[in-house]
Amino acid sequence: MIGMTKEEILKRAQELKVKFVRLQFTDILGIPKNVEIPVRELGKALEGRIMFDGSSIQGFVRIEESDMFLKPDYSTFTINPWEEEKQVARLICDIYNNSNGSLPFEGCPRNNLKRVLKEVEEMGYSTNFGPEVEFFLFFKDQQGKATINTYDQASYFDLLPVDLGEEARRDMIIALEKLGFEIEASHHEVAPGQHEIDFRYTDALTLLLTG
Repeated sequence: MIGMTKEEILKRAQELKVKFVRLQFTDILGIPKNVEIPVRELGKALEGRIMFDGSSIQGFVRIEESDMFLKPDYSTFTINPWEEEKQVARLICDIYNNSNGSLPFEGCPRNNLKRVLKEVEEMGYSTNFGPEVEFFLFFKDQQGKATINTYDQASYFDLLPVDLGEEARRDMIIALEKLGFEIEASHHEVAPGQHEIDFRYTDALTLLLTG
């Protein structure tokens, strides 16, 4: 969605019959946060006029400085694959403050990343990142709650019938690619129930634009 304008996003949302939009950001600890708006408020959101109470987010601001603004990155507009039937889209936002939302918030992780990347570029360097996401799959109990019993007893690079997570990894990759990520590979890791998905390397900001 890189290069989309406000009008193009509004048109795309209409074509996809979007009903709700998640405006997402992260706090200073890297925890994802969001506020959900009905699609009729999307135009206002794209203009950076959606406000929230920053004093309620850990480490942000004091109560007297609480008004903060969410400014969406247009290139991150997409439909959440796991919410397609609910017609829910999402936009990743930078956080601004000041009385009119004109000042980048120093506690916003994305704003800080942009600042650091600019400093690196001014020093004559470029950066690329290729995350390797590792995770475990566990059984649920009869009440649907997570247990500590791993989904399989496979080991490094095993496959069916020992590796029982192949289909789960494929479903994850399909969802990730719908969000714009490029995936290079996936496999079972060393420990029972441990898995890995490898992302294709790119620059840090582009990587965050899609997720």
